[in-house]
Amino acid sequence: MENKIEKITPNLWFDMQAEEAVNFYVSIFNNSKIGRITRYGKETYEINRIPEGTVMTLEFQLEGQPFVALNGGPHFQFNEAISFIVNCEGQEEVDYYWENLSEGGDEKAQVCGWLKDKYGVSWQIVPTILYEMISGPDPEKSGRVMNAMLKMKKMDVKTLRQAYEG
Repeated sequence: MENKIEKITPNLWFDMQAEEAVNFYVSIFNNSKIGRITRYGKETYEINRIPEGTVMTLEFQLEGQPFVALNGGPHFQFNEAISFIVNCEGQEEVDYYWENLSEGGDEKAQVCGWLKDKYGVSWQIVPTILYEMISGPDPEKSGRVMNAMLKMKKMDVKTLRQAYEG
């Protein structure tokens, strides 16, 4: 990864699992890689007891989208106010991302294509055809799709199409 600094880069604050989480994400998404890694120095131990040499930040890309992961300690937790949408071309892709990202995650947080992974990060696994169906010119068809989607955990393309067609 080049050392270009992006204008806007999402920063993910982890307790102390940033490296583990980044390796997990990079293993799931194509066109992904880990870049620059910074480490805490000795002064950090004196302030917050993080040992010298511990990974502080990792720059990484998922499908070309830059991110930074930080080992910042237990002060902050992820919540559903921020999520990452994974646009999928069909059911096979929906299934792949759902199965991989939901592994070890919070099953109670699975609704309408949303899931929370084992690190607490929220993802939306969305078939791209959904956008066409819910924004189409026929409000009756769009309404049926919305009603079907609201009953789902993982999106089911076949069921959404059936709802759209009536």
